Amino acid sequence: MPQYHPPLRDMQFVMHEVLDVVPKLQELAAHADVDADLINQVCEEAGKFCSEVLLPINISGDSEGCHYDPASHAVTTPKGYKEAWRQYVEAGWPSLNAAPEYGGQGLPHIVGSVVHEMENATNQAWTMYSGLTQGVAELLSAHGDKAQKDLYLPKLASGEWTGTMCLTEPHCGTDLGLIRSKAVPQADGSYKISGQKIFISSGEHDLAANIVHMVLAKLPDAPEGSKGISLFVVPKFLPTPEAGVGARNGIFCSGIEHKMGIHGNATCQMTLEDATGWMVGEPNRGLAAMFVMMNRARLAVGVQSLGLTEVAYQNALAYAKDRLQMRALSGPKAPDKPADPIIVHPDVRRMLLTARAWAEGGRFLAYWVALMLDQSHLHPDEDVRKDADDLVALLTPIVKAFITDNGFAAANECLQVFGGHGYIREWGMEQYVRDARINLIYEGTNTIQALDLIGRKVLMDNGARLKKFGKLVQEFVEAEGVVESMQEFVNPLADLGDKVQKLTMELGMKAMGNRDEIGAAAMPYLRVVGHLVFSYAFARMAKVAQDKIAAGSDETFYQAKLQTARFYFAKLYPETAAAIRMARSGLKPLMDTEAVFA
Repeated sequence: MPQYHPPLRDMQFVMHEVLDVVPKLQELAAHADVDADLINQVCEEAGKFCSEVLLPINISGDSEGCHYDPASHAVTTPKGYKEAWRQYVEAGWPSLNAAPEYGGQGLPHIVGSVVHEMENATNQAWTMYSGLTQGVAELLSAHGDKAQKDLYLPKLASGEWTGTMCLTEPHCGTDLGLIRSKAVPQADGSYKISGQKIFISSGEHDLAANIVHMVLAKLPDAPEGSKGISLFVVPKFLPTPEAGVGARNGIFCSGIEHKMGIHGNATCQMTLEDATGWMVGEPNRGLAAMFVMMNRARLAVGVQSLGLTEVAYQNALAYAKDRLQMRALSGPKAPDKPADPIIVHPDVRRMLLTARAWAEGGRFLAYWVALMLDQSHLHPDEDVRKDADDLVALLTPIVKAFITDNGFAAANECLQVFGGHGYIREWGMEQYVRDARINLIYEGTNTIQALDLIGRKVLMDNGARLKKFGKLVQEFVEAEGVVESMQEFVNPLADLGDKVQKLTMELGMKAMGNRDEIGAAAMPYLRVVGHLVFSYAFARMAKVAQDKIAAGSDETFYQAKLQTARFYFAKLYPETAAAIRMARSGLKPLMDTEAVFA
C-alpha cells in the first residue's frame, strides 16, 4: 500500500517563512487571534486524520467503487467511506472554514487549503464529497437570502448535509447557455424544476442525511443563452420547519458513470421531475452567482493535483532508494550489493526532481492565492482588498490548469520510476495517474482556463491585473538583483517577465485582427505565464533559504530547497522558450488544414 507523510515542514516553510501569513492574517479582524501554533496544530491533526483514516481506504475504495441500485436510485459508497465521514464529522472538520454564526470555526482559507492538500493526497475521491459541500456553503453565503442561510449553512457546516453543483446536461457540455432544464414558478414562491443533469460529482450517496443541490435552470420567459440562466437550491429531501429531513424531493440519481478514475466518488446522472427548488439570487443571473462556487472549485482542483503530486513523489522516492537495478555509469555506488539503487541514475533523479519541483512550486502558489482570498474578503483597506481580488482572479486559471497539467505529468513520471511495478494496481501508482487525469478536464477544461487567462483576465482589462503581478516581480528583481548569490534565480525571472510583457502585447495586436488567434495561442501562453509565477515562487523560496543558511542554519531542508530551485530553473524553466515560440506561431498551422481533415 502507498505511504504518505504529511509534508508539514514544507507547509510551515511556505506559510510562515515565505508568505509570513500570521501578521497578514492578524490584520483581518476575523482572524486577529490566529497564530502559528494554532495553524500548525490544526495541520498536524489533519495530517493524522488523513494518514490514518483516509489513506487506508483509498486503494480499496478505488477497487470497489460506488454501487447503484436502479430500483431505489440509491448509491452506496465503498466500504469504509461512511465510517470515515462519521469520524470526519465528529472531529469537526466540515466546520473548519465555515462562519462562526452558523456553527463554523471560522479559520482562514489558507488553513483550509493546507488541510485540503492532505485530504487529496490520501483520498481524492472521498475528499470530493466534503469539498463540494464547502463550495455550496460559500455560494449560499454570498448569494442566499437570510432564510436560506439560516436553514442550510448550519447543516453544511456540521457535515449533516452535503452539497453538489448541477450544471451541465447531456447535449451542452461546457456551453451552459444551451441548458434545457426548466423552472416553473409556483404560487408559494418556490419553483418546479425538470430536466437532466450529467457528470454530477457526489450527486447521490449514503454518507449524509440530505444532499443540497445547486441547480442551473431557465425560467419560462428566460432570454436565450447564458443570460437566461437562473440558480436554484434543490434539496434531496424537503426540509421540515425544524430544519429536519422531510419528504423526498423530485430529484434522483438515474445512473452513475463508470470512469477512468476517482471510482470512490459517485459521478451521477441526475433527473429532476417537478423537483421543488428555491431561487438563489436574481432571476437570469444564476451563472454569475454560480461562479462563486465554480471559481472556488477551480482553486480546489489545483489543490487536488498538488496533493497527488506530493504523494506520488513520496512513494517514487521511497521506491527509488530501495530498488536495486544496474550499476551507475560512473561505477558502483553500492559495491556491497548486487546492484545500485536506481536513485543513482541521472534520469531517475530527473523524474523525481520534476515531481518535487512541481509540488513545491504548486504549494507556494496555492497557499499564496488562499491567503489573498482571505485578504480580498476581509482586509479593512479597500485598496488591499481590490489588489488581492485582482490577483486571485488572474491566478485562478493558473492554479487550476498549470498545477493540474504539472500534476498529471508528475504522476506519470513517478509511475515511470517504478517501471513495470508502477503499472500494477497493488503499488497504487497507476491510481494516482488515473485520478489525476480528471483534474485537467472538470471545472472547465484547461483550454477553457487558458482562454479565460488570456482573454478575460489579461486582454479584457488591457493587462491591468497582469501588471499588478508584474509589479511584484519587478520589486523583487530590483531588491534582490544586486545580491550576487541570488542572480541565478533573479536573472531568469526578470528575463521571463520582459518576455511575457512583449508576448502579451504581440498577441493582443493579433487578436484585434482575428480573435481566433487567441484560441491558437492560449495554451502555450498559459504555460509561459505559469512558469513566470513559478519562477517568482522559486526565487522567493531561494531567498529565504539563502538567508537562513547565511544566518547559520545547518538544516538540510534549506540546502534541499536551493537544489530544487536550481533544478527547476535548469530543467523545467526552459520549456518557456518552446512555449513562446508556439504561442507566436499563430493560427495558420492549425486552421489551414482542410486537406488533413477532409
